[in-house]
Amino acid sequence: MNKKLIIHLLGAILLIEALAMAPSLAISLLYGDGDWLALLLPMGILTLLGTPAWLMVRPEAGSNLRAREGFVTVALAWILLSLFGALPFVFSGVIPDYVGAVFEAVSGFTTTGATVLESFEGLPRGIMFWRSFTHWIGGMGVLVLTLALLPKMTGRTSHLMRAESPGPSFSKILPKLGDSAKILYLIYGALTLLEFVLLMVPGGMNAYDAAIHAMGTAGTGGFSNYGLSVGAFDSATVDIIITVFMVIFGMNFALLFRMLVGDWKSVWKSEELRWYLSIYLLSTLFISGMIAPRYGGFWTALRYGSFQTATIMSTTGYATANFDLWPQAVRMLLVILMFVGSCAGSTAGGIKVVRVALLCKIGRREIRRTFQPRKMQVVRFEGKGVEESMLMQVSSFLIVYVLLVMVGAFLISLQGAYDFTTNLTAAITVICNVGPGLGAVGPAGNFAGYNGFSKMVLSLLMLCGRLELFPILALFHPAIWKKG
Repeated sequence: MNKKLIIHLLGAILLIEALAMAPSLAISLLYGDGDWLALLLPMGILTLLGTPAWLMVRPEAGSNLRAREGFVTVALAWILLSLFGALPFVFSGVIPDYVGAVFEAVSGFTTTGATVLESFEGLPRGIMFWRSFTHWIGGMGVLVLTLALLPKMTGRTSHLMRAESPGPSFSKILPKLGDSAKILYLIYGALTLLEFVLLMVPGGMNAYDAAIHAMGTAGTGGFSNYGLSVGAFDSATVDIIITVFMVIFGMNFALLFRMLVGDWKSVWKSEELRWYLSIYLLSTLFISGMIAPRYGGFWTALRYGSFQTATIMSTTGYATANFDLWPQAVRMLLVILMFVGSCAGSTAGGIKVVRVALLCKIGRREIRRTFQPRKMQVVRFEGKGVEESMLMQVSSFLIVYVLLVMVGAFLISLQGAYDFTTNLTAAITVICNVGPGLGAVGPAGNFAGYNGFSKMVLSLLMLCGRLELFPILALFHPAIWKKG
């Protein structure tokens, strides 16, 4: 275990988090809400802890992180980010309970959007900006940001992006990891800025609200500074803009890069993209048709149906309507879409469309094997045969995913505060990084009623979901801590 390199990297992460609080501090000073000290103190603590770890603990020249160390670094980095990212909520008094503040910070960094806040009116704007900025940082990935800012480290940290990137496989956009990280963040930043402008000019939002909701959309997180979420604006223009960007941010960023360089042929040939758009469009049409009587016509229903389908499938978690009041079949479909999520290599959560597609093809192959046992059955995706090891990995991922949902739902049900639907969908929505569930944790509810133990369980599920399960679970395996 290369402890020096791990500590060195964690020191860099803490310094980057301190730097990331600077825009929120500027917002606090600009609006004069009196929350500047609650941001300045954590920045000082992070700097004091991160500086010696970064400068004084130097790894040996040419040392590389192995896969095991990469998993440990990613998992510890996200835990530390959450533990220190909770401090502004505590110091400001917005969330005085530290466990609740950690829940809020984990929800932000993992782009889940679940909240323990029961009211948003009158809260300091610097703190609320930090709350949403955690979405933007966590959406693309903190370690990706580190590699973009510190390109000299990429030669020995290739496992970091593999451990943090969502999806069953990882592919670089460019040969060098540092260049890939920079391109990813340039695309990410440009799209965020474009949505920010559109929300202000045709959307009619002020700059602060536009920034909050652009960051929430980009990170597919869904923190809003209004209790009614996006529904507070009651604007079809705003709904359309955010819907379009939620769908875009649910796409694989490698495809977005190919669009930018003009490689449209490979984009149109993407099987994953076809699955993603087909699921979204069919679900939108079904949901809009089902809720049309409630909204007095199909076109109005399409406005709400397309938004809610996008917000659930992209795991953003914004709301323009209380879908907990919609027909039971619609709610069931929305829960299924929570599991499905969006594309690998996006900022969205869920098990990812590519895994759903492969699982469907695995099932079809097994059915064929019952009456054609001697025929060679090859699962193909994106025009290529998929290795059996990858198929086994996808199947194992689903099994562990479902087991975590069941265990998590059971553990939080021990509190005895909520019904079956609330507890089950709470576990599902946090591990899928969606945000709202059904019942007491629906679009009109929150997670404030859960006790400290339940919030810790839910926080752990959020981290597992964002990091694709195994980096967090690996921390509990004794073999990962052994020497050698």
